[in-house]
Amino acid sequence: MTTEVTERDRRLAEGCLKCPACNYARKKQRGVVFWFVKHIEDKFCPMCQAYYKVYGRKAHEPPA
Repeated sequence: MTTEVTERDRRLAEGCLKCPACNYARKKQRGVVFWFVKHIEDKFCPMCQAYYKVYGRKAHEPPA
């Protein structure tokens, strides 16, 4: 697996930035939506995976 960030990764990560569930999880850091994003992001969501690849943090973690 390559660690090079592609344009496709950047577009998918942008989708994660616009995702209502991920935004809620990043802001509130609690609740059912936070739990869902935290446990689903690595396995199923390509946008969350791209977010991690581009920004180096999980989709549920608050911005630096």
